[in-house]
Amino acid sequence: SLLRRASLTESDAFEFLKADSGGDCITYSGFCEALRQLNLTGHPYGLSEEEMKDLWIQADVDGNGVLDYNEFQQRIWNPNGLDDSEDGSTHDGEVRHTVQTIGFSVKNAVLFPTEVEKGMWPEDYLLSDHARLTVVFSPVRMPCSQLIV
Repeated sequence: SLLRRASLTESDAFEFLKADSGGDCITYSGFCEALRQLNLTGHPYGLSEEEMKDLWIQADVDGNGVLDYNEFQQRIWNPNGLDDSEDGSTHDGEVRHTVQTIGFSVKNAVLFPTEVEKGMWPEDYLLSDHARLTVVFSPVRMPCSQLIV
C-alpha cells in the first residue's frame, strides 16, 4: 500500500489516518484529508469524491461510519490478508513466494536546454516552450510477490 511505501509503521499509519478525530477510530473526514495530504485527490488523475466514498464504504466493514483498528488492519493495511512474515506465510494459511522480475531504474536524466537544470529559463525561450527530458534506463532485477493459495 502507499502507506507502506511511505515507510510508515502500521500504528503510525493508523494515527495519520485518524488525524484529529479525538477517538480511537478513523472518521470519513479524516480519511479524506489524509488522501488529500498524500496528493491522491484534487487533480485530473486523482480520486474523485465518489471514488473516495466508494473506498470508504469498502473499508467500513460494519457500516458504523468509522474505521476501528481491526477494520484498518483488514481493509487498508493488509487488504489482501498478507502480512510481513519472514517465512512468506500469511495468517490465512496462504503462502507468498518471491519471484524475480525485470524493472527499470533511471540511469541518467538530462534536461535540455541545460540552464533549466539549474532553475533558469533561457531568455530566448517563451513560457510556452518546453524543456526536453532525455532519460536513460537500465534494467534491474527486482522481487515480485506471487500469492499461492
